[in-house]
Amino acid sequence: LMRPLQGCRSRGVVVGTVTLCLAAGWALQTPGGVSLVVPQPNINATVAQNILLSVEYSCRGMATIEWKHVSSWGTTSIAEWRSGSYVNISTVYKDRVTAFENGSIQLRNVGMRDAGYYFVTVMDEHGTNAYGTIIVNVYEIIYEDLHFVAVLFAFLAAVSAILICFMWLCNKSLHLFQKKTTHKLTASTTEEIELETIEC
Repeated sequence: LMRPLQGCRSRGVVVGTVTLCLAAGWALQTPGGVSLVVPQPNINATVAQNILLSVEYSCRGMATIEWKHVSSWGTTSIAEWRSGSYVNISTVYKDRVTAFENGSIQLRNVGMRDAGYYFVTVMDEHGTNAYGTIIVNVYEIIYEDLHFVAVLFAFLAAVSAILICFMWLCNKSLHLFQKKTTHKLTASTTEEIELETIEC
């Protein structure tokens, strides 16, 4: 009695495994399905730099790609296009954005307002979506450093000029002092000679 039960169990496991494999194969063959990869989800940039918001997607059939920017100033639509078809870039970004076939976009001449979250959506013909997010931080470090260096250079130049003037004045005063001392010595020597002459 025990053997047939084990046989039924083993047949059940085999049937279940075959069914699972068939279901997986059917799912892979069904139309639709979108995948999206974001290689660099965090980007640090400086003002006036060009940045690449890089993504890679795969999709069966035509895909629609949409990019949006969300920051403390609000949500802005950047671009939307269909693979192999139209590219619609919003007027705000018209001269600053280049869209690529793989779903990536390049943003030129970034400013402080470009910091924030960039959301990309890839949708296939069947309405299946894939989402990605890239965080962009924009800094003004370069300009702050240049400003600091310029101020430091001006300060050092001023100090150097003051020191040079001070040394020139010291040198001039020393020269005048030496001249007066020499003149006094000469006068006193002459007086002594005159005194000796009178005594004689």
